[in-house]
Amino acid sequence: MDAPATILPAPGPLLRAGDTAWRTPRARRAAVVLDNARYFALAKRALLRAERQVLLLGWAFDPRTRLDPRGAAPGEPDAIGEVLNAAIARNPALDVRLHIWDMVLPISLTRDLFPQRAPFWLDPRIRLELADDLPIGACHHQKLLVVDDALAFVSGDDFSPDRWDTRAHRGVNRLRAASTGEGHAPHHGVTLMLDGEAAARLGDLARRRWAEATGRAVPAPPPPARDPWPEEVAPDFVDVRIGIARAAPHYHGRPGVREGERLTLESIRAARRLIYLENQYFAAPRVGEALARRLAEPDGPEVVAILSPHSPSWFDRMVMDSARDALVAHLNANDPFDRFRAFAPHARDGRPTIVHAKTMVVDDRLLRIGSANLNNRSLGFDTELDVAIEAAPGAAGASTRAAIAGAVDRFVGHFIGCEADAVAAMRHARGGHERGLVRTIEALDGGRRLRRLRPTGAGPVGTLTAAHHLGDPPSAAGSWKPWRRRAGPARLSAGHWLAIGALGGLAGWGVARGLARLRASEDAGLRHPDEQR
Repeated sequence: MDAPATILPAPGPLLRAGDTAWRTPRARRAAVVLDNARYFALAKRALLRAERQVLLLGWAFDPRTRLDPRGAAPGEPDAIGEVLNAAIARNPALDVRLHIWDMVLPISLTRDLFPQRAPFWLDPRIRLELADDLPIGACHHQKLLVVDDALAFVSGDDFSPDRWDTRAHRGVNRLRAASTGEGHAPHHGVTLMLDGEAAARLGDLARRRWAEATGRAVPAPPPPARDPWPEEVAPDFVDVRIGIARAAPHYHGRPGVREGERLTLESIRAARRLIYLENQYFAAPRVGEALARRLAEPDGPEVVAILSPHSPSWFDRMVMDSARDALVAHLNANDPFDRFRAFAPHARDGRPTIVHAKTMVVDDRLLRIGSANLNNRSLGFDTELDVAIEAAPGAAGASTRAAIAGAVDRFVGHFIGCEADAVAAMRHARGGHERGLVRTIEALDGGRRLRRLRPTGAGPVGTLTAAHHLGDPPSAAGSWKPWRRRAGPARLSAGHWLAIGALGGLAGWGVARGLARLRASEDAGLRHPDEQR
């Protein structure tokens, strides 16, 4: 069984193969890719230059997703489906495999029945396999693109029309639109691009996942003839060790994997000055209690969490936002030295920015980017994939420590409209001593764009979901026992039973709404031409 990890002090490095990481290969180069306008453009270039093999793992996939809404060259493919088709048309020997979660109907209906409809948009030589080999309720949530085992992108985002945005996160941007033309909210994501041995090991991971789900092995490609690293991208890290951390449920004889959970808890334990988090969800009690213990220490670290003002969907607001608000309230109440802040980003015009990144920085020692949320299911119920860079001790790790610290300055600066240098200068303004990130944000921004997140009342439905983490199980076994996700006896009151009835009614409404939306999209002629025949 996949037993929960425990917080134990770990001597030596945080990244340990077989414990807090699956593998710890080296990357020749690595670069933090801030927000998806840049990520999508880099992915497009890599796909069109692929020589041997393309492997894509994802939670969602919509072939209509535009990769460069700011303007592709005339005749150049732009939507991800068009780009993949063009890549294999130019190079018929190219092996292209997409492994995407087989979305449950209520969710895929809100996405015009993608990815299930994707084969109608793709060249028949492209292999698309939908991941349906997980426990009921679990998701395939890894987000990985590997090209020729030589260039890899590990991200918190999928190729979906509601993901594209620039670093500016403007309140209104006509280019930030779904396939229907309907605009979507500002969206923040982070990706790590890397090469070398690390890219090859990530290719191994993707092929293992394909074999697990399909029963068919995939050969590794030979090295490409040319270096796929984009010339215009200066790496943030050179010759660094990478930790690959996974999560997966115990299911049908496959052992559970909880490397990411162990890395999270040990990173919190090891922090000295700063724990910086950006995450879509913030709800796991084990993570919250680990943070609370550090906040209780007189000389413990600051904890800065950048979280969405609210989730974009009604279901996530009900299930995840209520649990997040309860956790934030708990940390606010157990912060005797005033070192915790949960901030919600907003555009200049006040519109909320959706945080979809899954990023963690510990001091200037560890940078982690990937797909894992800070909720129960990402610890071991869903499949997850993160990569982390840890600075070596002493002089050998000086450049890596500087790059990790610089990444925090860039993250914060882009949220508040400042250059990273201004954030760094403010953090170190007092005689070379670090002012602290909380005080820096408050001094530079004054609550204009990074506003303190204030928990709100959840109501009976939210109280029920928060208390029992409904929709957020920690494991396959725990998914059927929500009463065990609460400290002490968990008796459901009459109000809770009414809330359960309300949840059922809302779910039915969601399915009906999705069907109506699908019919509307078809009436508008949004189907692929092959489907209209």
